[in-house]
Amino acid sequence: MHGIARGGKNLYGFAIGILMLHTRFPRIPGEMGNATTWDFPVLYKVVKGASPHRVVREGDPALLEPFIEAARELEREGVRAITTNCGFLAMFQKEMAAAVNVPVFTSTLMMVPMVYRMLRPDQKVGIITVNAKTLGERHLEGAGAAGVPVAIAGLDTEEEFSHVLLDDQLELDVDKARAEHVRVAKRLLAEHPEVGAIVLECTNMPPY
Repeated sequence: MHGIARGGKNLYGFAIGILMLHTRFPRIPGEMGNATTWDFPVLYKVVKGASPHRVVREGDPALLEPFIEAARELEREGVRAITTNCGFLAMFQKEMAAAVNVPVFTSTLMMVPMVYRMLRPDQKVGIITVNAKTLGERHLEGAGAAGVPVAIAGLDTEEEFSHVLLDDQLELDVDKARAEHVRVAKRLLAEHPEVGAIVLECTNMPPY
């Protein structure tokens, strides 16, 4: 390096900041909360008290302010963009984007309108989620996907993956979780043959 180096921060080299739920369940390589997933540095910030139960099952609006404050902390620490590790945080997209001066993308559900535009007019976007019971219009609206034809299937019908994540368990049967993902995807396509593409709501799903 040559020239003048300028300071003002404590940490450097993190372009992407990731807001994390407050959890202890296993995070295997390939999912967002495992740092080996990335081939570039990311800066994590855990939002204390933001349990999977409060975010996914309850949709607790009291968590908005802690997420906004955590996003502002990441911005002060120098990240150039902020994302989160839970697709259900789409419910806070508008408020969080307004609270900071860097781009915020809270949820993979924000890809749903883009994916829909790639499909034939008679097709739908399939969404596989950690919990179909509570994924609803406010999440789709927050992601800019209100009115998009979708078909939703949840792993909450299965025994392992959703239970471990939402109840924050310490052990995960990876093979069983993988089989559940395949089974739910096949069921989604069998029940909705009009699905032309699938978006994974949950950032824990890519390894499967």
